[in-house]
Amino acid sequence: MTALRVRLGMLGLALLAGLSAPGAAPAATAAAPVTPSPTTEERRLDRAAPQEILRRSGFDEPAARFGRDLDRARTYAQARRLVGRQGAALWRRAVDRAQGRGPVGGDLARDDDRPLYWARLGMTRHLRTWQPRFALSEGRRASLLDRLERTSRGQTDVRLPGKPHLGRILLTGFDPFTLDRDIRISNPSGASALALDGTVIETAGGPARVETVVFPVRWADFADGTVERTLRPYLPRADLFMTVSQGRAGRFDVERTNGAWRGGFPDNDDVASTGTVPVADPATQPQWTSTTLPYAAVTAADTGRFPVYDHTEVTEIPAGGTAPVVRPDGPTPGSAARAGGGGDYLSNEIAYRATLLRDRLGLHDTLPGGHLHTPVLQFDAGNTDPATGTVTDPEFVRNRLDIIAQVRSILTVAATAVLRN
Repeated sequence: MTALRVRLGMLGLALLAGLSAPGAAPAATAAAPVTPSPTTEERRLDRAAPQEILRRSGFDEPAARFGRDLDRARTYAQARRLVGRQGAALWRRAVDRAQGRGPVGGDLARDDDRPLYWARLGMTRHLRTWQPRFALSEGRRASLLDRLERTSRGQTDVRLPGKPHLGRILLTGFDPFTLDRDIRISNPSGASALALDGTVIETAGGPARVETVVFPVRWADFADGTVERTLRPYLPRADLFMTVSQGRAGRFDVERTNGAWRGGFPDNDDVASTGTVPVADPATQPQWTSTTLPYAAVTAADTGRFPVYDHTEVTEIPAGGTAPVVRPDGPTPGSAARAGGGGDYLSNEIAYRATLLRDRLGLHDTLPGGHLHTPVLQFDAGNTDPATGTVTDPEFVRNRLDIIAQVRSILTVAATAVLRN
């Protein structure tokens, strides 16, 4: 019995040693796949103001329906079709609402861009945390998220006309941003994109159709080439393009010069990025690009309530220098960019990327394009505290409508100057 106990003991030790050896862990202890958690941007969705905006616009329903339908998907192909279909439907629903078609869905003004923003985040959060009944790799989940982003931003819905008698204009807007400063914020550039998508404006040079897309306020998406991927198929066919974002209080600015520099202000995912704007083929990357919009005609015209400026100021490190210098009249030869006319955030970056793409496509002398900054969209003077204020007020709506109307008017002036020639 003693010998048997010794042999059994030695066998137990051998088995224990084998189980603890590298690579010999039992299947029961293997780590389960980790389901991604919501992003910083998506987590804001649970706050009171976004939920009120969704409820008062009827846009709380698309994300809930998307979640239910997604849970029924049995294959990746089914999920991909669902994502594309419902992403595109969300964009079209937002455009229709902004342009007075279909049900209002609540008491928020039709021109409000925020329902689209928060509904999209509800959908991306469902998709990011979804646990399907089939194997879904990280790469395939990322591909589904990319498809949802693109379809729900109008990036797959650009329909520039082929008719020679109809001008072709491409306009871009942005999501709301600085949401930790004020979760209620709206972005008049995104609202303008919704109001103008697919519309025809009458100019002295003939009618022109406007097609629009909206971009995220995230450094990583820009570094991944979302601007170039979206605009490259359409710039060679356009007669005019204009990137638009929210800028300074009480004024519009046509930004003359764009700089190849990121200043590090946090984006909607609370990520900062500082350094040279990352683009393909950096060896040929210029420090500066310039507008080819007809800025003289735009600034001379009476386009609406807010003044419009030809904004030429930049910040540079002069050739041979080490410290940044503000130049009111644009960059000097050989200087390094530290801020374009539109600053050093993503509004400057979209202008830089779009105009660099224009130049790399050989269109500098034939395609007018550049950046427009809108006024800051402001609430009523008695409704400025995000902790106690309401999500909308009559002054807020009036300001947004006036900005949208003036964007349309500025675009008409620019298109007139272009299509007359």
